[in-house]
Amino acid sequence: MDERAAKPRTSPGEFIRQVRTEASKVVWPTRQETVTTAIFVGIMMVILAVFFLGVDSLFGEIVKLLLSLAG
Repeated sequence: MDERAAKPRTSPGEFIRQVRTEASKVVWPTRQETVTTAIFVGIMMVILAVFFLGVDSLFGEIVKLLLSLAG
């Protein structure tokens, strides 16, 4: 048997009430927390971009070296 058929349907009014109840439990970050997090994300993006640029450049040089040895 289909398990979904066993559940009673929730009325639209009950659904809206449940959504409001759950939404009231959300703890929104303060402006300071949001700014701090955004700055942290920006710094991490720069650090990771520089890191991956270095790794990519290193592998590029290794491949060039290997290709020069083969040809």
